[in-house]
Amino acid sequence: MNKTWLEKSYAPGVPFEIDADKYESLVAIFHKYTKKYRDNVAFINMGSQITYDQLAVQARDFSAYLQQDLGLVKGDKFAIMVPNMLQYPIAMFGALMAGLTVVNVNPLYTARELEHQLKDSNTKAILIIENFANILESVIDKTPVKHVITTAMGDRLGLVKGALINKIVKHVKKQVPAFTLHGAVKFNTALVKGKKLSLNLVKVTGDDLAFLQYTGGTTGPSKGVMLTHRNMIANLEQTKAMIGPVINDGKELIITAIPLYHIFSLTSNCLSFIVFGGANLLITNPRDMVGFVKEIAKYPFTAITGVNTLFNGLLNTPGFDQIDFSHLKVSIGGGMSVQRPVAEHWHKVTGNHLLEGYGLTECAPTVTSSPYNQENYTGSIGVPVPSTKIRLVDDNGVDVAVGEPGEMWVKGPQVMTGYYNRDDATEEVMNDGWFATGDIATRDENGFFKIVDRKKDMILVSGFNVYPNEIEEVMVMHEGVLEAAAIGMENGTSGESVKVFIVRKDPTLNSQLIIEHSHKYLTKYKIPKLVEFIDELPKSNVGKVLRKELR
Repeated sequence: MNKTWLEKSYAPGVPFEIDADKYESLVAIFHKYTKKYRDNVAFINMGSQITYDQLAVQARDFSAYLQQDLGLVKGDKFAIMVPNMLQYPIAMFGALMAGLTVVNVNPLYTARELEHQLKDSNTKAILIIENFANILESVIDKTPVKHVITTAMGDRLGLVKGALINKIVKHVKKQVPAFTLHGAVKFNTALVKGKKLSLNLVKVTGDDLAFLQYTGGTTGPSKGVMLTHRNMIANLEQTKAMIGPVINDGKELIITAIPLYHIFSLTSNCLSFIVFGGANLLITNPRDMVGFVKEIAKYPFTAITGVNTLFNGLLNTPGFDQIDFSHLKVSIGGGMSVQRPVAEHWHKVTGNHLLEGYGLTECAPTVTSSPYNQENYTGSIGVPVPSTKIRLVDDNGVDVAVGEPGEMWVKGPQVMTGYYNRDDATEEVMNDGWFATGDIATRDENGFFKIVDRKKDMILVSGFNVYPNEIEEVMVMHEGVLEAAAIGMENGTSGESVKVFIVRKDPTLNSQLIIEHSHKYLTKYKIPKLVEFIDELPKSNVGKVLRKELR
């Protein structure tokens, strides 16, 4: 690692290296910090909260149920298919304690997607929210799943409050379609049963598989990324190193709107703040921006993570600018590029700088992070987190010069062991320990990296590379644009031409105004040839714009 430029780019107190073997496993971390912070609040959801001690007790009970009642053994796959709610950390830590591998599942999956993931992962048991149990019912006979645990929205919110919420969700809002899953057990029942059962201690090491995190499947069927306990511990230590100097252990509260089943939120929010002894405020439905703003206004939060669209949505929600941001220390953007207008608006409203980072599921996920003391928006994704090496290479695998774009290759203790049962796919991206990310980036003389774009999203106009991120950032600079996405369209004369999809803030905005705006900031071949106005951009479960669907 070139420490010359790292010395110039790392913030004070950030080490060059971390110890990926500091803890034996995530289970060891869980036991240590739930004991250390036993009386602190660990998670908050819908006005209800759970302390570290309560979390430890309930996770133990759930673990005993999985082990003794269901007969699951070390290495078995256990799927969790719930949104951000108190059941998630209880189930996740309980499963890890039993030596199981957690398979995180997006509750919004279609039947086809769910069937593929459960079969591919060889999942033996699943915890699922009732709202989507009918989807599981339609495919369960085609999967290896033998045990089903169902849960309802209000199950851990207290007897009276929880029962009321469950009644409203099911009978008033009618959000729970009828389903039949023979032998299914309710989550609360599992906890009651588990409390009466003993738990046999399971030896879990850093080499054991902690999570199977499935990729989005943009290049075919989704693949299970194998992340060991050591991979996760490494990234926790890397996260802690980057922001540790501004963290007050036992005193922090982070807004967790990105789903915990997503690797960004799982590591940066859930697991990291266990080590910090902080609290996670779980937002179950961040798409309800009005409710989201009302909820976070109740708490003196000190940190928040999100993607560009989430920050932009908050900024454009009435009442957000009236929140007290005096406690806010850290705002971290990832998952997609943070756009300059959004970052500058965020700082203007909150007084806090948006620190952009970069990561991938295959890297547990963090690879780079902006220094905690960064004072303004630079468009950079920051510097490599400790113990991480990065190369930028051309199509022949040769390192490019400083300032030149190249594909980012990563090596570090957080890099996955491979794709589950997909040696072919693993070989395509791994080269002597280096993981080829498929992202195009540049590095300046001070060691700061900047993502140019995804290889597959790049638009080729008359032999010139056009990167959608650049086009989209220019689009949202227009005061009449709320959101924008750019793609390439086939063109007989130039190969491809640029098309933009615009979500209007100003209903009078038209194509001509967009083209005129583009001429001010873009060279001729980058100017959109087609402009389409739509009500909403297609997005992933974490708010990442899905250009593939627009194509």
